[in-house]
Amino acid sequence: MRMNPYIPIVGMVILATVFVLISMGLSLVVGPRRYNRAKYDSYECGIQPTPQPIGGGRFPVKYYITAMMFIVFDIEVVFLLPWAVAYNQLSTFAVVAMIVFIVLFFIPYFYVLRRNGLDWE
Repeated sequence: MRMNPYIPIVGMVILATVFVLISMGLSLVVGPRRYNRAKYDSYECGIQPTPQPIGGGRFPVKYYITAMMFIVFDIEVVFLLPWAVAYNQLSTFAVVAMIVFIVLFFIPYFYVLRRNGLDWE
């Protein structure tokens, strides 16, 4: 007699659902019930929600720069992983093309480092 291969998956989904429901229920029962205005305010990217000045004002972009660099590094990994796996089967042209890609990728990275773009102060 053979077991259905989906039974473990269904079991894990049921276990995860039970865990989430129990955790949410316990947090409602055990957790503190103190009202705090700051707790219920909207919060985005570490910037306190305040009325915007008429001219627009200055807007810190450090969080977005960090997010963009994360995306760029992810894209680099997407291109470098298949190259690393198939390195022994590549031609000289492919190796030179990847070296050019890496150099072109790190030029802006060193530019950001030199201008202290990653310092959070």
